[in-house]
Amino acid sequence: MPFHIMTLSRVAMPVSQAEGLKILERDQFCCRYCGLDGKASFENALVMSVDFVQPRARKGKKDPANLVACCRPCNTIKGTRVYKSFEDAKKYVLDRREQMRRAWEATRVRPAARAASA
Repeated sequence: MPFHIMTLSRVAMPVSQAEGLKILERDQFCCRYCGLDGKASFENALVMSVDFVQPRARKGKKDPANLVACCRPCNTIKGTRVYKSFEDAKKYVLDRREQMRRAWEATRVRPAARAASA
């Protein structure tokens, strides 16, 4: 079992390709956080991965109950934070995605809006 580089504590091994495929199939290739359908397009399939609900860095186990299908954006947003439950993690990820979307939209100036204000 490998060690976490910062704390030198033991962490679970990464998920093998076969184990990951089983988790993706169990969750029907849909992100358990945002619902992205990994079967809808090739591009969606490329961003699908498996997430440790309780992160490996926080002693999360490589147990199917601790693993979910996840798109990489949601996995990045969730990070290595620890939540009381999967539902708390999902709520955090969806709220953060919405905040990021609003911030991104606020920085975009639409040509029609620019012309109307001139």
